[in-house]
Amino acid sequence: MFKSKTLSHSRNDKILIWTLRGFAAIAGIIVVLITVFLIKEALPVLRQVGLLRFFQDASWHPVEELYNFIPMLWGTLFATVGAVLVAAPLGILSAVFCQYYAPQPIAGFYRRLIELLAGIPSVVYGFWGLVVLVPLIGSLQPPGTSLLAGIAILALMILPTIALTADASFAKVPSEYLQGAAALGLSRWGTVRGVVFPAAKSGLFTGLILGTGRAIGETMAVLMVCGNVVQTPKSLFEPMRTLTANIALEMAYATGNHRSALFVSGLLLMTIIVLLVAAAEVISEGRIYE
Repeated sequence: MFKSKTLSHSRNDKILIWTLRGFAAIAGIIVVLITVFLIKEALPVLRQVGLLRFFQDASWHPVEELYNFIPMLWGTLFATVGAVLVAAPLGILSAVFCQYYAPQPIAGFYRRLIELLAGIPSVVYGFWGLVVLVPLIGSLQPPGTSLLAGIAILALMILPTIALTADASFAKVPSEYLQGAAALGLSRWGTVRGVVFPAAKSGLFTGLILGTGRAIGETMAVLMVCGNVVQTPKSLFEPMRTLTANIALEMAYATGNHRSALFVSGLLLMTIIVLLVAAAEVISEGRIYE
C-alpha cells in the first residue's frame, strides 16, 4: 500500500513537471514570435534608412522622412526614472510601516487599499490626472500637461507594485533574525535598517524592476497627461511624448515607412526591457554569491 502511494505521488509529480515545462515552452514561444513579428515589420525602414538615422535625424516627421527617436526616448527615460525615484521610497517605507509599526487592523486595511490601487485601470488614472492633476499643475505653471504630470501619474501607478512586493519580502524575513536583533538590544528602526533591509534586498530589487518595467510600458495614462509634444523636456513643466504614447497616437493612420518606424520604436522598447531584466539577473546573481 505504501509503495502504491509512493508510485502515485511520483507519477503526479512527473505530470506536474511536464505540465509546467509545457507552459514555460509556450510562454517562450510567444515571446519569440512577438520578437520575430516586430523585426519583420521593422525591417523595411531599417533597410532603406538604416538604424543610425533614428538617433541622428533633425526631428520626428515621418512624412518628411525624419525619424529621430531621441526626444521621445529622453521623455520615456525622464518619466520612468522620476516615477521610480518617487514611488520606491514611498512604497518601501509604507511596507515597513505595515510590517513593523502599524497595528494589525490598520495594516490590513492599508494592504487592501494598496491592492485596490493596483487593480485600477490605467485609463482611470489618466482621466483623473487630466481632470484634477493637470489643472493643478497648470495653476502653478501652464500648460499643465507636462513631464511632472507624467511622473506623478506613473509614480501613483507603480507604487502598489513596489509596496506589495516589499511587504511580501519583509514578511518572509525569518523571525529568528528579528529575535536575534532584539536580543542584541537593537531599536526597531535599527533592526529594520540593519537586519530586515539586507535580508529582503532581493525582493525589494525585484519590486523595483517590476515597477520600472510597468512605467516604461505604460501608454494611456501618459498619453493623456503629458501633452504629446515631440521635444526633449528641459524642465518638469514642459510637455513631452513617450515612445509608447507615440505608437498609440500614430499607428492608426501610419503607412509605409512611417508604420515600419513605429515598429522600430516597439523593438527599441523591447530591447530596453530585455536589458533591464538582464541587468537585474546579473545584479541578483552577484548578490547571491556575496
